[in-house]
Amino acid sequence: HRRAGGAIGAGGIGGRLGRKMLTAQMKDSMPGHLYRPVAVRGFAAASVAERRPFVAASGKDGSMSFLIDFLAGGVSGAIAKTCTAPIERVKLLIQTQDANPRIMSGEVPRYTGISDCFIRVYKEQGLGAFWRGNVTNILRYFPTQAFNFAFKDQIKRMFPKADPKKEFGKFFAINMASGGLAGAGSLCLVYPLDYARTRLASDVGSGKRDFNGLFDCLAKTAARGGPLALYNGFGVSVMGIIPYRGVYFGLYDTARAANPYKNDLGLMGITSKFAIAQSVAITAGYASYPFDTVRRRLQMQSEKPPSEWVYKGTLDCFSKIMKEEGMAAFFKGAGANALRTVGSAMVLVLYDQIQGIIALQK
Repeated sequence: HRRAGGAIGAGGIGGRLGRKMLTAQMKDSMPGHLYRPVAVRGFAAASVAERRPFVAASGKDGSMSFLIDFLAGGVSGAIAKTCTAPIERVKLLIQTQDANPRIMSGEVPRYTGISDCFIRVYKEQGLGAFWRGNVTNILRYFPTQAFNFAFKDQIKRMFPKADPKKEFGKFFAINMASGGLAGAGSLCLVYPLDYARTRLASDVGSGKRDFNGLFDCLAKTAARGGPLALYNGFGVSVMGIIPYRGVYFGLYDTARAANPYKNDLGLMGITSKFAIAQSVAITAGYASYPFDTVRRRLQMQSEKPPSEWVYKGTLDCFSKIMKEEGMAAFFKGAGANALRTVGSAMVLVLYDQIQGIIALQK
């Protein structure tokens, strides 16, 4: 199981006195039975081989490893999603407006772009509206991202190991497969929360809201369309999550392995990881965006009886969007989505940094 090690951005701590101070500080901050001396040379932390795994100290390799991956991924996702919630809400409003009944009926004017959407949401609903549905998003995203990371590492162990320098194709394929399977698996567990997040964030105008909260949204949808209505669009979500998570994790893990600063916990390490993660997040977002648009359209009609649905299924939705709106319609809101990928990049970087900090305590 890989762990991110790295350099310690310790300011003026260095040499013999610095090593003694840092060692004493680490020892004082950790329970005695978990402390293991770690050799520190200047700013460079000990290599992974020099550290005794934290999980070994606990005596519960599998469960402790999964728990660390789960918490690191979940906390990273919650922080990043809260920071980028305004951009994400604008993206959803633009992406779903052609399936929003109040906009389709002419009751609420269409949004003409990202700036127009930002201004109108602030005027019509207030500053706090940019975080509408964010609590549900965190409830959804914490287990989603945590299971993605945890399952990915667990699934990756099932594949044969490959040397990225000698077997690059095999190494990349393993990362793609483990990332895609992890994404599909986690989606099965949290899809109703994903649906609720979409519907809560797609309220428009200054009038009465469609739903009063997470439980009201889930209850009304299940009552009107049946329990399976909560999984409307699930099929296309799985179709989209595999290329998205596959590219997202596959490219990142592959590029990270080639990053000379991958074990650096200082500024250079963070900067290089963020540049890689941002490029990966944008690429993954565009690769799966048409699937995401169809999924949102199907989710927008879930609370209605099936007889009132505009789209009868995934293929019907793809066909009608292409015929009535053109290919560009599949990428509505993609500009805001590119800005939103800052959050996805933050997740990857935060996860690596948290794992690196944990590794220092081994």
